[in-house]
Amino acid sequence: MMRRFLCILALSIYTLSGYGQINTDRVMTIGRNALYFEDYVLAIQYFNQVIRSKPWMAEPYFYRGVAKISLDDFKGAEEDCTASIERNPFLAQAYYARGIARQSQENYDGAIADYEKGLEYKTDDRLMLSNMAIAYIQKKDFDGAEKVFDKLVSAYPRESSSYLPRAAMYLEKGDTVNALKDYDKAIELDPYFAPSYGNRAIVYYQINRLEDALKDLNEAIRLSMKETGYYINRGLVRYQLNDLRGAMSDYDEVINVEKHNMIARFNRGLLRFQVGEYNGAIEDFTDVIEQEPDNYMAYYNRALLRFQVGDFPGAVDDYDVVLAEYPMFIPGYYSRSEAKRKMNDVVGADKDYWKAFEMEKKMRDGSLKNETQLASSDDKQDSNAGASANPTSPSDNTREQSDENIEKFNRLVVYDKEEERKSKYKNEFRGRVQDRNVRIDLEKSFVLSYYEKSDPVKRLIYYDKMVDDFNNAAYLNYKLILTNDEAALTEDQIATHFNSINNYSSVIEKDPGNAIAYFGRGLDYMLVQDFVEAIKDFNRAIELNSSFTLAYFCRAVVRNKQMTYNQYEKEEQKVSVVPMETPALSKGSNIAKAREAQEAIENKQQSQEHEMIMRDYDMVIKQNPSFVYAYFNRGNMRCNLRDFRAAIADYDEAIRRDPEFAEAYFNRGLSYLSLGNINQGIRDLSKAGELGIYNAYSIIKRMARN
Repeated sequence: MMRRFLCILALSIYTLSGYGQINTDRVMTIGRNALYFEDYVLAIQYFNQVIRSKPWMAEPYFYRGVAKISLDDFKGAEEDCTASIERNPFLAQAYYARGIARQSQENYDGAIADYEKGLEYKTDDRLMLSNMAIAYIQKKDFDGAEKVFDKLVSAYPRESSSYLPRAAMYLEKGDTVNALKDYDKAIELDPYFAPSYGNRAIVYYQINRLEDALKDLNEAIRLSMKETGYYINRGLVRYQLNDLRGAMSDYDEVINVEKHNMIARFNRGLLRFQVGEYNGAIEDFTDVIEQEPDNYMAYYNRALLRFQVGDFPGAVDDYDVVLAEYPMFIPGYYSRSEAKRKMNDVVGADKDYWKAFEMEKKMRDGSLKNETQLASSDDKQDSNAGASANPTSPSDNTREQSDENIEKFNRLVVYDKEEERKSKYKNEFRGRVQDRNVRIDLEKSFVLSYYEKSDPVKRLIYYDKMVDDFNNAAYLNYKLILTNDEAALTEDQIATHFNSINNYSSVIEKDPGNAIAYFGRGLDYMLVQDFVEAIKDFNRAIELNSSFTLAYFCRAVVRNKQMTYNQYEKEEQKVSVVPMETPALSKGSNIAKAREAQEAIENKQQSQEHEMIMRDYDMVIKQNPSFVYAYFNRGNMRCNLRDFRAAIADYDEAIRRDPEFAEAYFNRGLSYLSLGNINQGIRDLSKAGELGIYNAYSIIKRMARN
């Protein structure tokens, strides 16, 4: 609480000292910048300021609600959206956002009511229709869902996303025929969307068309190599096809990315058990037990394995844990008896054996009830075996993750159907509400920051001598890093940078010629998403030191961020504003002329912004020709202008100076593809994949299919 108070206090000082009194338009803009760039905690702080200053405004409540949805604060999001609607009942997006918040809280009727209201203002909105249909599914009203889906498909017959949720609904109803039809249609419309193949594979698996399931999972993995769920499912399919080594390699892939993935660890342990890799299997089950100390199936399998490698005391310890939890588990007593006998504990061995024998006898004559669905004597014979060597049908040798029936100790684990269903529908209706249709193909431009996201798959390190020298000189309080994957700020970091802004302001007041202080404050402004003030400070740093290369680079980055957000704002206004019924405008009307004039002004302004950014990158390259990130960023700018030949020249130069620059190969490959040079494009993408950008392989696969 105190931390949050300090953060808000620092923000208050910053906004009040910067503007005399809070400029709500400016603070709203900065808040929306933060929201767009996924800095949700920071965005909320800005919207708080606007709400305190002008509590009658609807928009800050709406945007704060959107930020809270992204942080999974659904109750708070619902309250904010309600406050927004109370102030402006015609804001369609507020109904949409509140519907998501309610749906996430399992208030399906409330969510449906919100989507219906939103559709009054935005008829046939695809996402609201889709969400409403999913809400009907979640409340088990399949008839209601089907009616909404019919409307959705009728309105958007060429959109694959119209068919995917309906296919999931058919699958939940047990109608695999219609589910397959919808997945087939979705794939026909968009053959490069991995979830379509992944979901259709589940249908094929359920109806025992295992070869078809395998083909679909192969395709899903080629299109989305980072999705571990596809590897887990393919491992299961391969196991059913008796391809144990193939299944194990899939679990290896998952564990390489997610070291402690419980399902992959447990299943790989079973497979290692079966092929005789006992020590590796023990390692896997030990990892599972460390994560889930009450996973008794892992204990039992480890006990069996310890017996196999001659660790009889360890086996007995594990059997003790299992039998303390499952005192009616007959195979456990037989197995512990054998382990004790190996330890020359004849008395203990006989005691366990005869206890199991008597329990088994009483169960056969009905005088003892088995509460754990215990095994027959045939099961006892198999109690020292790993996973079944001859799988028959999917349901015979798998169990859901939450199934605690100890009798299923040697079955592969699958996702819980209920959790999988929730996750599937959650993925359909959740997402970045404020940016639902943005899809970035290029590897993003680089920035100077203090923070970056951690990517367990893409482990690339970015180095530059100029930045390293600057850090070694200790001009700033924190070490600068180069990244193209910025991290959102935490509350502590927000407070730190607002305080840093104040500290730099004090330094500047005493020493107005301190270029480093302006540069440092500019970085802080950039991190708190105040692009206007950041540009002012970088301007001043450059005025004071015209050879300040990093200031030119940062100014270009911030100008590009501001331009990107402004373009997003224009597009969002086109789709978010509720259209009012107006008479058609003739081309020569005064209103039409005014609109054309405004568009011309905006186009000119955008052209000027591009020119200023390019000039800054040109200056960086002039002052430091070895700074490869300036070539890369300038290439991205040229790609966005569809000047692919000039972009390729920039990527060429970046690669010439750094032959291991994975992102440059990736973006140059896309540029070549855009020019129709398929061979060179694929060659570059292959190199990018080799250097760590694994998404390149899915694009290569798409091109191969064409």
